[in-house]
Amino acid sequence: MSKQETIQCAVFGASGYSGAELVWLLHNHPEFTLTHAFSSSAREKAEPISALYPQLSGRCEQILQPWHSDLLPQLAQQVRVVFLALPHETSAELAPQLIAAGLVVFDLSGAFRLSDAHQHLQAYGFKQPKLEAAVPYGLAEFTQLRGDEPLIAVPGCYPTAAALALRPISHLLTQYSVPIVNAVSGVTGAGRKAQLHTSCAEVSLQAYGIASHRHQPEMAQSIGREVLFVPHLGNFKRGILATIYAQVQAGISTATIADSLAACYADQPLIRLVDTPPKLAQVVATPYCDIYFKLHEQQLIFSVAIDNLLKGAAAQAVQLANQYFRLPASAGLLNLGAVV
Repeated sequence: MSKQETIQCAVFGASGYSGAELVWLLHNHPEFTLTHAFSSSAREKAEPISALYPQLSGRCEQILQPWHSDLLPQLAQQVRVVFLALPHETSAELAPQLIAAGLVVFDLSGAFRLSDAHQHLQAYGFKQPKLEAAVPYGLAEFTQLRGDEPLIAVPGCYPTAAALALRPISHLLTQYSVPIVNAVSGVTGAGRKAQLHTSCAEVSLQAYGIASHRHQPEMAQSIGREVLFVPHLGNFKRGILATIYAQVQAGISTATIADSLAACYADQPLIRLVDTPPKLAQVVATPYCDIYFKLHEQQLIFSVAIDNLLKGAAAQAVQLANQYFRLPASAGLLNLGAVV
């Protein structure tokens, strides 16, 4: 495509970690053209993204500008697709306005992920906006977008790692099996805004949000059964390593599990089934999910690795946009590296 024929798009929250990764992916995408990037906060003046991320100097000089609602009519005339990398409540307020203006929205927040309004209120502390159309939950390998949906909810990073392991073999688990998900994330998962408790100088490996993290109901919704989720914060920049335990039915063999995973992901280029437990170094700065498993009697153990800012956020959003516009799943996602 020429630049005139590419799909024009905008990123909101472009100054944050996931937003910056979106800017970089879309800047390099062969079929999308990033025409607008709005900062996460109301900055006084526009500035190039390289002012916040000097590593992009000379490679991407996309201008970040403050958002004002009076820009919406102009934006609606110039772009077709909008990516939201904003706080949950901000996305909940802005997304309906963008949809009403005729734009397609890929929302990276949790504003529209949960189908149960009561669960959403409990998890996020505000009422979920009611939209005319149902919002598809965009776990990319398990979503079939028609290409006419006004809004797609991009899954959270922890639920992405857990669901990609468990969904292909959920039918092999015992009826009352409650999978246990222990996952460790780098500090970028807490966002770019400076906080003492997420500073690398302060972080020591620690569990948090035990059995109360807002991603737990999202995992249960995606997998189709209750889970027990214990997240941990690690003293490293990016990536998620999840160890998952589940009880399989009597008689289920290693070969049966391997066949189920292979059949499910045969045509999914961003899932890699690996023979040894993955290291974060294998997936950091890539859009891949690496999955390893071992069966010990009836106990199934997964080790799953993803980059929380890419497969867990920006790259999955672009993967969904690729699907929406009937492009290859990995278009614009390979061999680019990362920003943060």
